[in-house]
Amino acid sequence: MKPNRWRRSLRRVVPLTLITLTLVVIGVLVRVEDYTALERLRTIVFDEYQNLSPRAFDPDAPVRIIAIDEESLRRVGQWPWPRSQIATMVDRLTDLGAAAIGLDIIFAEPDRMSPDNIARLMPEGPERDRVAAALQGVPRGDDMLAVSLQRAPSVVGVLLEADSGQQPSSDRGFSDPKAGYAFAGDPPHDFLPNYGQIKGPLPALAQAAVGLGALNWLPGTDQIVRTVPLMFHAGDGVFMPGLAAETLRVAQGETGFVIRSSNASGQTAFGAETGINAIKIGAFVVPTTRNGSVLMHYTPHEDARHISAWRVLDGDVKPEEIAGRIILVGATATGLFDLQATPIDVAIPGIEINAQLIEQIVAGVWLERPDWADGMEIIVFVLLALLFGLVAAVLAPQTAAVVGVTTIAVVFGASYWAFTREGIFIDPSFPSLASGITLFAMTAWVAVRERADRRWVRHAFSRYVSSDVVENLADDPARLTLGGEMRPMTILFTDIRGFTTIGETMDAEALTAYLNAFLTEMTGVILAHRGTIDKYMGDAIMAFWNAPLDDFAHAAHACETALSMLDALAAFNASSDRDFPVTAIGIGLNTGVCCVGNLGADQRFDYSVIGDDVNVASRLESQTKTYGVPILVGPRTAEQARPAGYVFALVDNVRVKGKTAPIEVFALIGGPNHPPSEALEIAGEAVDALATAAEVGDTTAMNDALETLDALGSTMLDTVVAIYRSRYQRLMRSEIGDIAATD
Repeated sequence: MKPNRWRRSLRRVVPLTLITLTLVVIGVLVRVEDYTALERLRTIVFDEYQNLSPRAFDPDAPVRIIAIDEESLRRVGQWPWPRSQIATMVDRLTDLGAAAIGLDIIFAEPDRMSPDNIARLMPEGPERDRVAAALQGVPRGDDMLAVSLQRAPSVVGVLLEADSGQQPSSDRGFSDPKAGYAFAGDPPHDFLPNYGQIKGPLPALAQAAVGLGALNWLPGTDQIVRTVPLMFHAGDGVFMPGLAAETLRVAQGETGFVIRSSNASGQTAFGAETGINAIKIGAFVVPTTRNGSVLMHYTPHEDARHISAWRVLDGDVKPEEIAGRIILVGATATGLFDLQATPIDVAIPGIEINAQLIEQIVAGVWLERPDWADGMEIIVFVLLALLFGLVAAVLAPQTAAVVGVTTIAVVFGASYWAFTREGIFIDPSFPSLASGITLFAMTAWVAVRERADRRWVRHAFSRYVSSDVVENLADDPARLTLGGEMRPMTILFTDIRGFTTIGETMDAEALTAYLNAFLTEMTGVILAHRGTIDKYMGDAIMAFWNAPLDDFAHAAHACETALSMLDALAAFNASSDRDFPVTAIGIGLNTGVCCVGNLGADQRFDYSVIGDDVNVASRLESQTKTYGVPILVGPRTAEQARPAGYVFALVDNVRVKGKTAPIEVFALIGGPNHPPSEALEIAGEAVDALATAAEVGDTTAMNDALETLDALGSTMLDTVVAIYRSRYQRLMRSEIGDIAATD
């Protein structure tokens, strides 16, 4: 690679590298902080994945919900029902063979329909006394429910609250643990959701139940339940399982739980306390988040998992609907306000979330966000940012954008595949958004840099080439080769005839004004025909075609320029508002392979062309004085421009300075936009014949051509004709001398 290309590459790559590394550092720091906005993006993607691929509902799942629904309220009465009704329902579920019965009810207050409460609700008087006497010996609903709970595989709900400093849990009958706990790894106390107060059922009911399960939810900031805790810490070393976990334990007849945390055997955390990894519930090892929660994979709401409570009370339930199943009893009626939002449902009963959790555990269908997920997302971001930095450095902004969008789509696709096939949630939103911002920043810088390059190109070339060439270069600066290159070109030289004499008649100010006016007129013509100004040399102009942009018709364009310069000169001479001398010019054109590029020193250089054919163009311009024609062109120029309609006359075979062999020299006498007169065209053909005949010494042909020219009268080729007339006369004298010598 050439040194200037190295410099150009460094000008592009070094800033992009610095921008990329800076944005990578910022992105990593932002991700480590894990701001709320990033969490919201993560949950949006998680919710969309769930909507696109919800867990399929299994009609044979071993979980059923006894729903306290609108129809049950209509048939049985308003809620809360008497505890005797609840006891009856528990008894019938037990008799039907339920594996476990989880009650999503707290029973925190005594039964309002107990006999003593009924009597107290009546006004004092004889009637109240008679009712109280009649109710003597009638069992209390709470006592009936306690009996039912004791004979059933029952779990009753509790509510965990922040420590208020009132009523310790031991006063509520929770001092005797329902389950044991074993720990592996780091102590789980600081990882689990922490509460200091347990609000639960009456002591008799709490002691009668086989298990107690917390009914607390931990929704996100948008109140959507995405995870469900399996275990809570209630302070003072007291642990409380969630309702689903406790019901599943009771259904298996297990006595406790095993909580496995970081740094347990087989759990690599390199000494860091990363949280809880799994909770074992009997035969089921449940992977969890660091706080002991299960990442839910929901099914849409299904009526098939619900059995109306009134059917159980009426004995309208078949044994196969209950036998061997885990039964959850809870409110589903809208008016009872136990509704929660999930990623795929705006509102479902809370008891259904517990049912879906048990289904998910039993089916072994997990959604996991592994400990390494955060690190993986940072690594993906860094790799994408570096890739996009490379893309922005080597590709056009439009192409870089396509590559960026495609790559981000692949990242999302891979994340969705992992979600649906492997049950692993890797958030694609942060790597994609952060790397997308990086790509945008880098392509924006490239666009600004290219805009600056275009401004530089316009500034550098606006004084040398036409405006359309400048715009083309600005749109694609890469087409401007900053080093030299060999390419076919047409070169033009022109200067003022007798400029030295003109200069002697004018003072410096007048001469400057005259020369500037002349150069302005000629420069305008050259630029209008896609020419590039090489340099000004006093009264002379050097220009060329086919650089810096390709111009496949460069010979024709140069010829058209030369003819148009004569028109502009005529207008310049005819101008009455400027007191300038009448001006004549000579123009030389030549076509050949030349070296073009930025030539000079590191401190200063010019965009110029060099080569032998450049020298020929200069010699042709000087020969216009000799042949008395305004435009002389070389043989390749005539050859390439003639098919485009330009008319030439062969003037002579000339050995120009610097050439060992003579070359054909042509006078340009017309073109498509400057058609020659009929007389000039005939004169051109006659001069062609003269030159050809003179080359072989055919005096007869020369005489015929001269006679034709004499009949035409005066044309721009008169000087050429005079030269050949002299040659003809020399040849004739030579022939006469040869005849005399022979005689």
